[in-house]
Amino acid sequence: MTLTGRIPRKFGNLSFLVSLELGSNNFQGNLPQEMMRLHQLKFLDLSVKNLIGKVPSWFGFLHQIQVLNLRNNSFTGSITSSFSNMSTLETLNMNINSILVQIPKVTGKLINLRVLKLGADQLMGSIPFTIFNISRIKIIAFTGNSLSGSLPNGLCNGLPILKEHYLCTNKLHGHMLTSLSNCSQLQILSLSKNEFDGLIHSEIGKLNLSINQLSVLIPNSLGYLTHLKLLNLAENNLTTLSLTLNPLNGMLSASTGNLSTSLRNFYANVCKIKGRIPNELWNVSRLLDLDLSRNYLVGSIPTSIGNFRNLQGLSLSNNKLTGFIGDQICKFQHLGDIYFGQNQLSGLLPNCLGDITSLREINLGYNKLSTNIPPSLGSIHDLVVLYLSSNNMAGSLPPEIGNLKAATLIDLSMNQFSSRIPREIGGLQNLENLSLRHNKLQGAIPDSMSNMVGLEFLDLSHNNISGIIPMSLEKLQNLKYFNDSFNKLYGEIPSVGPFKSLSSQFFIHNEALCSSSRFSLPPCPISSKHKSNRNKLLVLFLLLGLELLFVPITYLFVWIRYGKGKRAPQQTDALSAITRERISYYELIQATDALSESNLIGTGSFGSVYKGVLKSGTAIAVKVFNLQLDAAFNSFDTECEVLSSLHHRNPIKVITSCSNLEFKALVLENMPNESLEKYLYSHNYFLDIKQRLSIMIDVACALEYLHHGCTSAVIHCDLKPSNVLLDDDMVAHLSDFGTSKHIGDDESDLYTKTLATLGYIAPEYGLDGFVSTKCDVYSYGIMLLETFTRRRPNEFEGDISLKQWPYDRISPSRGRIKILQIIRYRRGNSDPQPADSLSAITRERISYYELLQETDALSESNLIGSGSFGSVYKGVLRSGVAIAVKVLNLQLNAAFKSFDLECEVLRSLRHRNLVKVITSCSNLDFKALALKYMPNGSLDMHLYSHNYFIDIRQRLRIMIDVE
Repeated sequence: MTLTGRIPRKFGNLSFLVSLELGSNNFQGNLPQEMMRLHQLKFLDLSVKNLIGKVPSWFGFLHQIQVLNLRNNSFTGSITSSFSNMSTLETLNMNINSILVQIPKVTGKLINLRVLKLGADQLMGSIPFTIFNISRIKIIAFTGNSLSGSLPNGLCNGLPILKEHYLCTNKLHGHMLTSLSNCSQLQILSLSKNEFDGLIHSEIGKLNLSINQLSVLIPNSLGYLTHLKLLNLAENNLTTLSLTLNPLNGMLSASTGNLSTSLRNFYANVCKIKGRIPNELWNVSRLLDLDLSRNYLVGSIPTSIGNFRNLQGLSLSNNKLTGFIGDQICKFQHLGDIYFGQNQLSGLLPNCLGDITSLREINLGYNKLSTNIPPSLGSIHDLVVLYLSSNNMAGSLPPEIGNLKAATLIDLSMNQFSSRIPREIGGLQNLENLSLRHNKLQGAIPDSMSNMVGLEFLDLSHNNISGIIPMSLEKLQNLKYFNDSFNKLYGEIPSVGPFKSLSSQFFIHNEALCSSSRFSLPPCPISSKHKSNRNKLLVLFLLLGLELLFVPITYLFVWIRYGKGKRAPQQTDALSAITRERISYYELIQATDALSESNLIGTGSFGSVYKGVLKSGTAIAVKVFNLQLDAAFNSFDTECEVLSSLHHRNPIKVITSCSNLEFKALVLENMPNESLEKYLYSHNYFLDIKQRLSIMIDVACALEYLHHGCTSAVIHCDLKPSNVLLDDDMVAHLSDFGTSKHIGDDESDLYTKTLATLGYIAPEYGLDGFVSTKCDVYSYGIMLLETFTRRRPNEFEGDISLKQWPYDRISPSRGRIKILQIIRYRRGNSDPQPADSLSAITRERISYYELLQETDALSESNLIGSGSFGSVYKGVLRSGVAIAVKVLNLQLNAAFKSFDLECEVLRSLRHRNLVKVITSCSNLDFKALALKYMPNGSLDMHLYSHNYFIDIRQRLRIMIDVE
């Protein structure tokens, strides 16, 4: 029901009325003066649209009024001085009236005001500074007036709880405020449609600065506005907006399309932006460079992208975009770079892409494109980079690719391209990097590739390329990397030019390549002409040799037969004691099916192990060392040295070896049941308790032999389940002696830089680098627990470890103490006694006065650090002991709890890696702990200060101490 007419005068007789709400009616005319008698009134809503007349002065008689709403009427005149009598007023809303005067200073006397709204009232003049002293005010709204002048720089000093400030659509001017940080509760500041200039400050949660004269870069600190929901910069003169590397953690809203029409560059990469790209973004039609890469954008690329006719750079890489790359991208006639890599884009490449002749770089790698390469790409004569790696692209390589004369990098790897490599590719003389690996290319390597004189990197591996390697490629003097492995090539490998420095690994897994012994390949057959001449020479020298050597050979035979002399000792290498027979690289390749992945049975720190079968039918395991690692050479030599002296059933046996400068391998006895690790952690395998015990007895026997049965003790140094192999009868054999050490009779330990596997390392080994037979015993204990619990030593967190876990799982009645005392590694047996506060840490207190003397009155020169609850100072006790004094800041309530907590914890701690407390000083006004002084400061200082440096070994030791 809607009431009409005038407001009855009799309302003035309701002297006990507390609330009068007349809003949403159609009352007309003036307010009756009789209403001034409503002295108990607290709430008055007169937002009835049609009230007229001057603003009544009798409002000042409403001494109890708290809310006065005169919104949406036609009141005129000004706010009278009598308004100051409404000292209890909390909300004043006079939006949408016809007050054609200034805001009176008397408004500032309404000290209890919480909300002040004078929007759309045709107000003029400046804003009285007295309003900015109403300390309880939360909302100020002067929107849609003609206010002029500037805002006081100290605006926030008197408004500590201001949350919303609306000043948009006025004539305010001057610089942006620099004291916004004092408005700690500020959430919304609307200054749009004014005449402000200068820098934007970063202390705002919701910012509207549209229609101003801003023309500078938006500061990077804008990205740290964690409550930012709306950024409106419309109708400014901004040319560059950079939000790079700021964690915005939000979505691009439709209002992004309201960005300044003068904007040329928009960078919002690495900002954690989510959601879709709004269609409205493309309304910023003058944009030249757009970078939204490395975010979490989803959905497809909007079709309205074609509005960016002037765009020169477009980067949307490293997102989660899906869908197709449409023809609309071809409207960018000035585009220089396309970066769409590492998304989930699919479909075809637009045929019109070649029409963008201004392109310099195309990066569409790591997507799901299933197209061929459009021949039109050959029209982009100035293209420098073409990166299409890791897609599902297929078909043949178009001959037009040879038109990309300016290209320096072409990467088409990890696709499904087939057919031949076009001979036209040889015309790319500026190309430096060409990768065609992991495709299905066929045919021969074009001889024209010898013309690619700028080529430095060429990868043709993992294809079906056949034929020979053209000798003309020797002319490529700049070539540093050439990989032809995993193809069907045959014939001789070029040997001069860049091929002199290439590794044999670049030619493995081909059909019938041959070369010198440097590449560990079979020698190439000699031609018939040379073979004929060579045979004639061999016959001649054979006849002469027989005549000249007949007599000496006869005497030599008689001398050996009757033992008239002794055989001279022969020089042997480390493996001569293991085997009297070598195996060639070619035989090894045949035995393992060219070291195929189907025969791979394991990998280690220095190489891989393959299964194979020799011509004799013997099953073998081939350990191939990765010679790209320097340590692999030492590992090979060590295994040779150690295994040559072992004669026991439980260490692994070596059958033979294959060794040259480019290839090193050990041929081991095959273990069909593989490793203990497989039986412990694979679902398809199981060991009963008897088998586990038998395996661990075998390992113990191997260790006993290594430590006490050899000429000099051998320390294995890397005992773990993956190095315990099982034969047909489930007998355990210890393997991988690459990190093992010999120890002399007069030595109890020795130093080593070779690290064992974390979790199995004995503490003294990890801390100091010294190893002894006790280190193997410790590792054996860990592996014993692991074998029977099937829990890895590195899967525990916090205070629980593999040593502690069984202790907690076994009840005392089942003898956990007796069981674990056998295995458990302990360094001491003193248990901490209970004590109150710090009495267990120290028996001596120190006075506040002494503490001041020892730290030079807590001077800043002795300050060495600060934390959440206090500061740390350096000092020296009277005894000469250097200390660090941690002084708690008792102005923080949490500091008391922190002090008590440290007391409670430290009283029970006894460990070399925990900071020690010397004494304490405590009273109601002062609390401090005197700690052991650490002269080298903190790890943080050594990591990030330019004057300090710690090497990799030191870093590892530090982290082991922390663990």
